Amino acid sequence: MRYLITGGCGFLGSNLAAEVLQRGDELFVFDNLYRTGTEQNLKWLQSIGKFKFYHSDIRSYNDVEYAIKDCKPDIIFHLAGQVAMTTSLDNPRFDFEVNVLGGNNVLEVVRKFSPDTIVTYSSTNKVYGDLEWVEYEETETRFKAKGFENGFDENVLLDFQSPYGCSKGATDQYMLDYAKMFDLKTVVFRHSSIFGGRQYATADQGWIGWFVKQAIDIKSGELKEPFTISGSGKQVRDVLFGDDLIKCYFSAINSIEKTKGKAFNIGGGMGNSLSLLELFAILEKELNIEMKHNKLPWRKSDQKVYVADIKKAKDTFNWTPTIDSHEGVRKMVEWVKSI
Repeated sequence: MRYLITGGCGFLGSNLAAEVLQRGDELFVFDNLYRTGTEQNLKWLQSIGKFKFYHSDIRSYNDVEYAIKDCKPDIIFHLAGQVAMTTSLDNPRFDFEVNVLGGNNVLEVVRKFSPDTIVTYSSTNKVYGDLEWVEYEETETRFKAKGFENGFDENVLLDFQSPYGCSKGATDQYMLDYAKMFDLKTVVFRHSSIFGGRQYATADQGWIGWFVKQAIDIKSGELKEPFTISGSGKQVRDVLFGDDLIKCYFSAINSIEKTKGKAFNIGGGMGNSLSLLELFAILEKELNIEMKHNKLPWRKSDQKVYVADIKKAKDTFNWTPTIDSHEGVRKMVEWVKSI
C-alpha cells in the first residue's frame, strides 16, 4: 500500500509514518516543517526507513496536486493543519488558509485525479462549540456534564465557534460532503486530547506534554516560580495516548466500507478523563513535587468538559483504547525527559 501523510512530520504524522515504515508499506511525507519539532521528527523518520519527502505547503494547490499525482496514494492521512486555538485568534486568515483551503486542496485533487484514494481527516471536538448549554456540576477537582455520563456522541449538534472551530469544522463537513456528492472514501475523526512520544508540546497546543514539562522543570529546579493555567483547573478532557490512535486509524481504513462518509468521536473515553488538577495530582505523586500555579482568565470558547463517547467507533470498526491515562502520563514523562 502507498501512504501519503500530510503534516507527516508532526506528532501524530510522524508516529503514523513510523508505523507505515514498520509495516513495510510505501511512505510519502508532505510537510512544510513549520511547527516546533518537525525538523527533529523528519530526521528521526529518516533514521528508521526510506520514504519520499515533499517539503511543501498544504495551502498551495500546485504542491498538493504534484504530490498526489506523483505518489498515487492508496491512503492519505490528512493531518496538516493549524491546530492552536490561540493562533486562530491571533491570525484567523492563516488559520483559514491552512485548514480550509488546505483541506479543499486535498479533496479537489483526489476528486479529479485519484478518486479511489481513502482520505482520513483529523478534526476536533471544537466542532461542538463551547458546550455552555450543558448543565454542569462542580466537584472538588473537576466539572461534570449532567446527562452525559458516557461523554458526548456524534449526535451532539455542531456549533462552530472561534476561527479554529470554524476552519476545522468547515473541512470536517467538506470531507463528509465529498463522500456524499462525489463518492469519495473519506473518514472524519473528531479528536479529543492526544499525547505521546514525538510530541513537542507548547503552551498553546498539547496540554499534557506542556504540563509534564513544567513538572520536570520543577523537579530539576529549573522552574522556581509558579506556572500559569487558564481557568479554574477543573476543566476536563479525555486523553488518548498516541499508540492507541495509530491503531484507530488503521482499524478504520481496514473497515473502509463501514467507515467511509462517517464521522467518529475519538478519545480515551470517560475512563481516561482528567482535569488539569487531576493531572497535577498524578505528576506530584509521580515526581514527588508540588505543582504550584497561578490562574489566568478562561480562554475564549473553552469547554468546561469534553469527553468523547467512543461507542460508535467500537461498534463500527472494533476500536477501543488500551493504554490508560495514568500509564500514558508515565510514558509522557519519560518522553519529555528524553528530549
